[in-house]
Amino acid sequence: MLIAITGATGIDLAIKLLETLRKKKIETELIISKNAEKVITVETDYNISDIRKLANKNYDANDLLAPPASGSHKEENMIVIPCSMKSLSAIANGYANNLITRAADVIIKEKRKLILVVRETPFSAIHLENMLKLAKIGVVILPPIPSYYIKPKSVEDLTEFIVGRILDHVGIDSEIKRWGEDHE
Repeated sequence: MLIAITGATGIDLAIKLLETLRKKKIETELIISKNAEKVITVETDYNISDIRKLANKNYDANDLLAPPASGSHKEENMIVIPCSMKSLSAIANGYANNLITRAADVIIKEKRKLILVVRETPFSAIHLENMLKLAKIGVVILPPIPSYYIKPKSVEDLTEFIVGRILDHVGIDSEIKRWGEDHE
């Protein structure tokens, strides 16, 4: 599974996703944008090298010769988490100026699954138009909107729920609380 981290707030979502996939022994490939590296230092106590160690393979965001830049690279799922509005715009408009946006372009053209965990609030009309454009061609737009029916006791509970919903969309079992289940 290809994971891309862009320069939006919400890095903990990406870390939790990588940790969860590692526990489930699912192979991951990782691309971290330069802006994401800056946000990592602001939002977390992690070193970038620690995050890279959570993945099986790592690629430089500027390496357009890396395997994910080609349709012959057999990666079925790509998750951009968090997805900045800059990356959303580039993906929506086919502007493949780095490995993240090129890999997303490849996933779209090959009709594979692309999930964008978009981070911004409020959304502008431009953001919404870009999301709609992508949703119409099958891209999953999955903003990390909390579900309060799970009666979260911490931010970690909300993060785990969002990661569980992402896993649902790629066909991986998660142990999240579901609507209608007893929530104590």
